[in-house]
Amino acid sequence: MSTANRIGILVGGGPAPGINSVIGAATIRARLYGVDVVGIQDGFQWLMRGDIQHVEPLTIENVSRIHFRGGSFVGIARANPTVSEELLETTVLSLLRLNISLLITIGGDDTAYSALRLEQHSAGRLRVVHVPKTIDNDLDLPPSVNTFGFQTARHVGCDIVKNLMVDARTTSRWYFVISMGRKAGHLALGIGKAAGTTLTLIPEEFSAKPIPLKTLVDTLVGAIIKRLSYGRTDGVAMIAEGVVLSIDPKDLSQLGDVEKDEHGNVRIAEVDIGDILKKAVLARLAEFQLSSTIVAKNIGYELRCADPIPIDMEYTRDLGYCAARYLLDGGNAAMISMQGDQFVPIPFRDILDPETGRARLRLVDIASTRYSIARRYMIRLRRDDFKDDHELARFAATANLSIEKFRAEFESLIADEPPPLVFKN
Repeated sequence: MSTANRIGILVGGGPAPGINSVIGAATIRARLYGVDVVGIQDGFQWLMRGDIQHVEPLTIENVSRIHFRGGSFVGIARANPTVSEELLETTVLSLLRLNISLLITIGGDDTAYSALRLEQHSAGRLRVVHVPKTIDNDLDLPPSVNTFGFQTARHVGCDIVKNLMVDARTTSRWYFVISMGRKAGHLALGIGKAAGTTLTLIPEEFSAKPIPLKTLVDTLVGAIIKRLSYGRTDGVAMIAEGVVLSIDPKDLSQLGDVEKDEHGNVRIAEVDIGDILKKAVLARLAEFQLSSTIVAKNIGYELRCADPIPIDMEYTRDLGYCAARYLLDGGNAAMISMQGDQFVPIPFRDILDPETGRARLRLVDIASTRYSIARRYMIRLRRDDFKDDHELARFAATANLSIEKFRAEFESLIADEPPPLVFKN
């Protein structure tokens, strides 16, 4: 069989449930079409070095049942070929040496940008399509379309959090659960809303950037006080890891146990936001002669390589089929999507953010009905609380403060609260 127009498949970024389904479906479609398929191991890592040894043939036989399992059949890596034109050229030449002229990339926003730049740089030597993958759900797809892996990650995360909620109630403690989502809060909100956690914090909800650490701390302290005023000593707060990227580094630098570089700057990537918030919240509670047992827990690695649930298995098999079929039919330079049960290719040019020149991100829409409903089920200080003298007196007494002092300490938190939810008849 001719090796011309071989299809290469690679995976970049971090793992997400459903990767293997894409690989399997794309391979089966291409092989039935009579085209060879090559799995490229570890993303762009070896190709951008000119090393073409880390590949393996993909056949119907060796991929036909991999859709049941998590992880990546061909490995994964965060290697970035867009750092220089030289690396892009080396990557293109490596693919051509493998007789690959058709490429399917699977990944998040960074891999999408790599696919876009690779196709541009190839100047017609390659045709490239990208399949959007990330449990963060932050690629710029229509609001009703999830990135694959998100639903499974939320499902598995919800099961973990349900158990923590029972433990919290049983042992009279609070859990601060940190979820993945460095740039957007979709996963934290999805888990928190589905599980019914006490509250969820996401970076999109705070208008001030950088976010003062005190604002985050007081939001959590206010929730604890409100909960205590109703006789509950337990709770679970979901916190998107992306909030750490929005905290004012000056606030973090005041904490003595935060790692710093040789220039005295805080190493943001090394910050344990759960532990920092735990210590800061306990210190703030002590100011009101209150105490609590708080446990900080990160969840993320438990979610990324979970076996996909049926909705993601079906979804990703559709994406894999469409990716291969689109390339085989002459398609190029597009992100693959399913919208309303129909295949819709999104041209690479349409996913670029004109300000950054990179792939556009989809953040949580805090003006949406979905988010507004989530906020109304959270236990946290609200605008209405400061209009109700009875409630305010209850909270102030719990915090050992006068009503006036309680207002002075916490009323500023309502500045970012969304407006009331109004339904039009």
